[in-house]
Amino acid sequence: MAKCDLCGKELAFGIKVSHSHRRSNRTWKPNVRRVKAIIDGSPRHIHVCTRCLRSNKVQRAV
Repeated sequence: MAKCDLCGKELAFGIKVSHSHRRSNRTWKPNVRRVKAIIDGSPRHIHVCTRCLRSNKVQRAV
């Protein structure tokens, strides 16, 4: 699961370039954590990226 349920950040594609400038495809995965959060008044497990966790976009359930 490489997608944030809050901001929608997901897999990104690009090209890896070596020192000799050979190019190959690569992916960047977001740093996603499974956390227990308050959603619509009840606690649920959701997948949230660490940027959303750090900026307090999600209210954690204890």
